[in-house]
Amino acid sequence: MELLETLYNEIIGFLGISQAWEILKTGDYSVFKTYEGIVSLIYPIIPFLLLLELILGLIYKKPQAKVYKVNFLIYLFNRIVGRFIAIAMVTFLIGVLQPIALFQAGITWYWLIYGYIVWEFGHFLYHYWGHKVRLFWCLHSTHHAPEDMNLSVSHAHFFLEAPYADTIRTTVCLLLGLSPELLFLIMFIDGTYGAFIHIGENLLKDGRLGFLNRIVLTPSHHRVHHARNPLYMDTNFCNLLNVWDKVFKTYQDEDQNVQIEYGITRKMDSGNFWDVYFGEIGALVKDVVRAPGFMNKLKYIVMPPGWHHEGKHQTAKVVREAYLNKSRINQSYPETE
Repeated sequence: MELLETLYNEIIGFLGISQAWEILKTGDYSVFKTYEGIVSLIYPIIPFLLLLELILGLIYKKPQAKVYKVNFLIYLFNRIVGRFIAIAMVTFLIGVLQPIALFQAGITWYWLIYGYIVWEFGHFLYHYWGHKVRLFWCLHSTHHAPEDMNLSVSHAHFFLEAPYADTIRTTVCLLLGLSPELLFLIMFIDGTYGAFIHIGENLLKDGRLGFLNRIVLTPSHHRVHHARNPLYMDTNFCNLLNVWDKVFKTYQDEDQNVQIEYGITRKMDSGNFWDVYFGEIGALVKDVVRAPGFMNKLKYIVMPPGWHHEGKHQTAKVVREAYLNKSRINQSYPETE
């Protein structure tokens, strides 16, 4: 009975309906007009869309079932191993850093805008380093391994990535004046939208969202981020406001002439849980062991993925610049018959 109760609670929790269910049981429907009530109605949206996306994929075309399978296994593994680590890290940082913050921002519309820009800066830093420092890439690569884009990808994370990400984002936000209340509000908004931008073509064919593509980061932008095409490598690190991508020159629109290829450049079996989850760690260990000298071993850990001690670098920056240079040459000297 205890096992069945645990399973029931996990299903209810995954569907995001536990809070709304508790309100319904009280019979006081006026609670849905409060902040807690509104939040309880928003939580189930992403799980509902995920299930709808899967159903439509089964109806309209053959989905990449291995993506859903592996991401489901990752979700289960993370629920067991890393369930409370990120929450504990955020709580610890609030206790340490809030007393030394420059000032305290309240929950008003202007502080919310300020707070979101600050949050996006913290998110940009964590996400950028997750692509540019190989040790951090080992934590982040699990999220990029799926070779198809759908909402289940939002659950594909190495269990230590959330503590690493929240340490950076929370530190930046607290030191720049965000109160815990404002921080948690932004985290809720960002988490919900961050899941939505993983929506796949089964449910949303054109992810540009019309005029919004010029204002915020859309599913189209995030599809670009998950691509392994040279044009798209290491771009669009923001989550909702793409201001920092434009500031740091990492912004990239989707090119309708360049078909997105999802996944990572390392040869791997995206249907194998162990390869998806631990493959990059294994590859890093091999490179460190084989590298001559201490400094080369250290560089394999802290330099970008694709760095090589003999100078034969295949980092995203090198590959993308070579592609862009070739494109410029082709445009300047088009082939003539």
